[in-house]
Amino acid sequence: MPQDGLAHAVVSPRLDDLTGLVAAVVAPAVALQAAATERLRSMVTVDGRVSAAALEREQRAAHGLAWLATYVESLRQMQAWAGRLQETGTFGEMEALILQIGCAEYLAQIAGGIPMSQGEILRPADLGLTAADMAAFATPEVTALMTGNSAPARARLVALMRENHGRATFGASGLDEDLEMIRDQFRRFADERVAPFAHEWHLKDDLIPMEIIRELADLGVFGLTIPENLGGLGLSKASMVVVTEELSRGYIGVGSLGTRSEIAAELILCGGTDDQKAKWLPGLASGEILSTAVFTEPNTGSDLGSLRTRARKDGEDWVITGNKTWITHAARTHVMTVLARSVEGTNDYRGLSMFLAEKTPGTAETPFVDPGLSGGEIEVLGYRGMKEYTVNFDDFRVKGENLLGGVEGQGFKQLMQTFESARIQTAARAIGVAQNALEVGMQYAEDRKQFGKALIAFPRVADKLAMMAVEIMIARQLTYFSAWQKDHDKRCDLEAGMAKLLGARVAWAAADNALQIHGGNGFALEYQISRILCDARILNIFEGAGEIQAQVIARRLLE
Repeated sequence: MPQDGLAHAVVSPRLDDLTGLVAAVVAPAVALQAAATERLRSMVTVDGRVSAAALEREQRAAHGLAWLATYVESLRQMQAWAGRLQETGTFGEMEALILQIGCAEYLAQIAGGIPMSQGEILRPADLGLTAADMAAFATPEVTALMTGNSAPARARLVALMRENHGRATFGASGLDEDLEMIRDQFRRFADERVAPFAHEWHLKDDLIPMEIIRELADLGVFGLTIPENLGGLGLSKASMVVVTEELSRGYIGVGSLGTRSEIAAELILCGGTDDQKAKWLPGLASGEILSTAVFTEPNTGSDLGSLRTRARKDGEDWVITGNKTWITHAARTHVMTVLARSVEGTNDYRGLSMFLAEKTPGTAETPFVDPGLSGGEIEVLGYRGMKEYTVNFDDFRVKGENLLGGVEGQGFKQLMQTFESARIQTAARAIGVAQNALEVGMQYAEDRKQFGKALIAFPRVADKLAMMAVEIMIARQLTYFSAWQKDHDKRCDLEAGMAKLLGARVAWAAADNALQIHGGNGFALEYQISRILCDARILNIFEGAGEIQAQVIARRLLE
């Protein structure tokens, strides 16, 4: 395959050659993933089944397989994105460069080493891949495209980014007109009502003003995906992604407000009774009812099956006793979705039930005012706008009618049904944070002069900005695809997990590199990049830490 379609010089790529080249590299990548999957399966299968002990022993390979699969899906979705843009006539030079650089870099990392974290590079040998496997992967098309992340290509991309500075994204997103209209609306809201104040909220560790919450409610943020007959807008998960992305670009705390209602609404829609849906969903949709998710305990983390908080029947009601931690936005909320053990004699996930526990909203100074409820704030580096709390239940009463679904022992299953949407939304938050880092870093690189010229004129500064734009688009397309799967009633836990896994890494890399562009000023609290860095760090921890996420993906791939 000729390399004429690659932008080795500062010229426009030949678009047809490039898209054909990208199409040709997907199959070898898929074949390599299949080979790695079979090697790992042979290592972890005992008596015809995947052994948990063996999978733990081969954890590095298992998590590496998750990353390899994420890269392969990224190539697939970037190809699909380019195809959609070509159909609409919006595949231009910037988009071609993003496609070329992104696919080239991910192919090169597949061959040479995928960064699972800063100090953990996955090599092909870690997956049991042989020299013969890698030789089969290195087709002429793969070899040709792998050279596409060149200095001239990156320089040209940054030149185009400078011409288009101020756009919501660099490169067409590939969404329809309705979703782009939603993006524009919430981009303006974030620029006018969030971004100018976000850093002050962070530095003062303030709760996001109720005025902002009311404005978001008026815009329908809390009922985006709730059906119209239950008070919501009945929009798609894709619309939720776009709204979350733009609000998080302004401030992750604001972008995360909708996550609370999204989790509660999904729980009730999937597992609630008709009466519970009628009682709770209209209030959640309007923002009159604010919710918080109360799942994690001090000594369990991601091991939800080991939860110790107890719920016992007392007459018609339930009484909850136990301790929870890392509860976001617990003070101001009206209802808590509480996961507790209610089935006597159980010590695993089968004994868990979900409760819609009503509470009185408190304040930052007095977060908990109901009998049997106490706790305190956990001071955190970032992600401050809603605050984090410990919550203690001491014979806290919950109405009998508020057992979700009216049946005990369904809590873990009910929670699992929400994870797809929660991880899709977390990926969207990561994209927003990464985009904010890119814009802030680029503006500083334009404004800051050193040695007689702007920082952006230095190749390594420009390279950082180019790779931010490229990887943000890759994470964006993975996230849009997982939302599309969800909207079309397809199982998407694998795709949502991949979007969250990659999105969190992209957000951290973007924030870290943008701070590096700031130099010493980036370490000063007065510069907003210091906040963005702190906010980005949480994304690889909540909604399933990166290691847990990789483990879940690996198990799905081995099924």
